[in-house]
Amino acid sequence: MNSTIGDIDNHPEYAGSDESDVDDARDATICVVGLGYVGLPLAVGFDQEGYSVVGFDVDDGKVETLRDGTDTTGDLGDDAIAESEITYTTDPGEIARADYVMIAVPTPVDDHQQPNLEFVDAAGRTVGEHLSSDTTVVLESTVFPGATREVLVPAMEATSGLTCGEDFFVGYSPERATPGDPEHGLRDVVKVVGGQDDEVRDDVADLYESVIDAGVHRAESMEVAEACKVVENVQRDLNIALVNELAMAFHSMDLDLDTRAVLEASATKWNFHYYRPGLVGGHCIPVDPYFLVHRSKQDGFVPQLVEQAREVNEEMPEHVADMTIKALNQAGKPLRDSRVLLLGLTYKPDVADIRTSKVDGIVEGLREFDVEVVGHDPHGDDDAMRSTFGIDVQADVSFTDFDGVVLATPHSEFYDVDLDAAADAMADDPALVDVVGALDPDAVEDAGFTYRRV
Repeated sequence: MNSTIGDIDNHPEYAGSDESDVDDARDATICVVGLGYVGLPLAVGFDQEGYSVVGFDVDDGKVETLRDGTDTTGDLGDDAIAESEITYTTDPGEIARADYVMIAVPTPVDDHQQPNLEFVDAAGRTVGEHLSSDTTVVLESTVFPGATREVLVPAMEATSGLTCGEDFFVGYSPERATPGDPEHGLRDVVKVVGGQDDEVRDDVADLYESVIDAGVHRAESMEVAEACKVVENVQRDLNIALVNELAMAFHSMDLDLDTRAVLEASATKWNFHYYRPGLVGGHCIPVDPYFLVHRSKQDGFVPQLVEQAREVNEEMPEHVADMTIKALNQAGKPLRDSRVLLLGLTYKPDVADIRTSKVDGIVEGLREFDVEVVGHDPHGDDDAMRSTFGIDVQADVSFTDFDGVVLATPHSEFYDVDLDAAADAMADDPALVDVVGALDPDAVEDAGFTYRRV
């Protein structure tokens, strides 16, 4: 097994050793397979620590853009890419150079909410075709417990002719950084590491410790590491589902109950955990629970609470559309003649990614009542948003002649909107639905809006 990283950090006799010892710890070549929001920061992180890094991706355009020094994620900055010495390539033959291969490919769910691991299988087969003996392969993609052994290993063995545990080794370390969050990037979040055995785990953990400032947690097994990633987001999904269902319940009561006012009052108790209602989009929270459900059902147990939480959160876009319809009605707007401006189309604030955004459900709900919907997002690609959501998209925001506004994704730019000017530009008696409660209710109502928040 690779021992290039060695045990320098674990042996006090190496403390204060000369520069050659440090250089020896950087002799390993790292290949990162998949240069998306997970893989690219990983490649850059290892490069910044002095490793020889190969960044492999099947997307010719992405690789060419990276070679030109442009950050394809928007999180790292062009300087980090331009200053790196990473070998960006679409040539799988470069994988053979690696002592360690990190696989960071998408793991979505299909239309039936079943885990789709075809990218893991394809990556495993590609890596296997070019795998050198004594290489350690680490999967970073989110999978169900057991998938590294059950899916990745057979794929690599099938094309390499090598045997796992004898000729190559595997580990699992789930990605945990948050795109668009500078305080929770690669270096700032504890890395969980599991291996096919303790020796592999410790070797991989030593490797990650050289780039992770927050430290490394050595998991009992690969399966524990796989499960922990899924459980992190199952927990968040359940908690958000609770407050979303509370919001729906309060809105159904003829009591004028404000959900956030209730939650703020409840949060005055020391042991209350404060979650806010809203849309649950992205590549983790609305996806990972299905991995747990899938694997659990294989062994005959149905995790009903996890499934019900998913159902509640999937209802939220329709609930927001219903709130908007009621707000327009209250403002005296004929629905068939109403125009609504949807602000924020990406899945979370201050990122450009529209994949798995839940605003499409709001669009569909409004269209059922023949409401015209126009979108604006300062971060998303206009053409991609037009194609994905099937609506007109403004390049520059204009409130002129709209009857209502839905603030769906609260990008930082929207906090500076002049509410008085927006209301003046809109039709008489405009409505505003603030999905996450980003705006001050008094300021919105003083500007002349009929105001609603989830």
